Amino acid sequence: MTEKTATGDNKANGKIKGIICILLAAFGFSLMTFFVRISGDVPTMQKAFFRNAVAAVIVLIPILKSEKKFYIPKSSWKDLFFRCFFGTSGLIGNFYAIDRLQIADANMLNKLSPFFAILASIIILKEVPSKFDVIATVIAFIGAVFIVRPTGGMEMIPALVGLYGGFGAGVAYTFVRSLGKKGERTEIIVFCFSFFSSLVTLPFLIFDFHPMSLKQTMFLILAGVFASLGQFSITTAYKFAPAKEISVFDYTQVIFAAILGFTFLGETPVLLSFIGYAIIIGVAIVRWRYTLKKG
Repeated sequence: MTEKTATGDNKANGKIKGIICILLAAFGFSLMTFFVRISGDVPTMQKAFFRNAVAAVIVLIPILKSEKKFYIPKSSWKDLFFRCFFGTSGLIGNFYAIDRLQIADANMLNKLSPFFAILASIIILKEVPSKFDVIATVIAFIGAVFIVRPTGGMEMIPALVGLYGGFGAGVAYTFVRSLGKKGERTEIIVFCFSFFSSLVTLPFLIFDFHPMSLKQTMFLILAGVFASLGQFSITTAYKFAPAKEISVFDYTQVIFAAILGFTFLGETPVLLSFIGYAIIIGVAIVRWRYTLKKG
């Protein structure tokens, strides 16, 4: 076997491993959404606290085992704060939408984050998007209109809040990219986000705590466990293969969520939602193929 062939095989194996990891991440995040939903009439902030507190404890283990422990260079502080701020507000928006929309709709609005990241990168990373990316973003937002279905009434508020969830996640991921360029550790980024979110939601837990049954508590713990699975899996995926080659597989989260919603919650998305899914996932696939050919 020649060196060139071996390199090609390693690249192919890395891509397969990356796809498996990102599918595992999508499955983990869809289960997080599902358990958040079935935990019932628990306040959004209380759900967010448990999701993040569990994740913070899980990611704490590798940090304590590392040589650097909690060391964070000053150059990372500002980016970490904004990653935490937008990530937390986006997560709260996503959880609010999960409780009030079909879980497939809530997941799809959250999956607009890559397109919001394109816009955020203009300001944060000083990146100028290509005309193709601009057109793709506009088309994706047209798809979002079919899911939000603006009517001017109060019934569209959950969808708009869910849309903000996608915006917050997109801006947060842009700051994650900035931190990655500075060499910041993944576990530190995940821990800071989870710890910050726990601190933000803790006052709501203290002053507006709603007693939970053992079943509800277990569901929220499982939400945190599967959220951690999702975060670690997606981070590992991008270590095996570049985002341009595998990121589109992250949209399987919507499919997993739709299956869970249909099977266990009796949810069937309306026709307009299906049209929105098709537009957003379709433009994501086209953008993925375009990026591969260009690269």
